[in-house]
Amino acid sequence: MLSFEMNDRKKIGLGLTGFGVFFSFLGIIFFFDKGLIAMGNILFFSGVALTIGLKSSLQFFSKRSNFKGTIAFGLGFLLVIIGWPILGMILEAYGFVVLFSGFWPTLAVFLQKIPILGWIFQQPYIRTISDVKVIESRHALL
Repeated sequence: MLSFEMNDRKKIGLGLTGFGVFFSFLGIIFFFDKGLIAMGNILFFSGVALTIGLKSSLQFFSKRSNFKGTIAFGLGFLLVIIGWPILGMILEAYGFVVLFSGFWPTLAVFLQKIPILGWIFQQPYIRTISDVKVIESRHALL
C-alpha cells in the first residue's frame, strides 16, 4: 500500500483546495458573485496542482477519458469570468462530476469511517446508493 507523505507543499495544496471550495461556496451564497467564484476556481486548481504535483495534474486533466469533464469545467470557468456565473457554475458542476466520478468509491469508504457522520452513511438505504455508484464507476472504467 502506498503511503501519503504529508510534506509542506501538500499541506499548502490541501489548504488552497479547501479555500477554493470555501470561496466557491461563498460565491454561490452571495447570489453567484463572479469574483468569489473565480477566486475559488483559481485556488482550487492551484491547490490540486500543489497537492498531487504539476505533472500529475496535467496528466489527469489531459487524459482522454477526462476530456469531456476538463472542457466542461474550463468553459464553465470562462463563462464565470465573462459574467455568466449561473450557467458557468452549472457547466463546472457537470465537469467536476465527470472528472472526479472515479473517486466516488474512495469517497464513500472515507465518509463511512468518519465517527458520527459515518453512522449515517452506513444505513442500508444510503449504503445501497453508494454501492450502486461504485458499480457504475467500475463499469465506466471498463
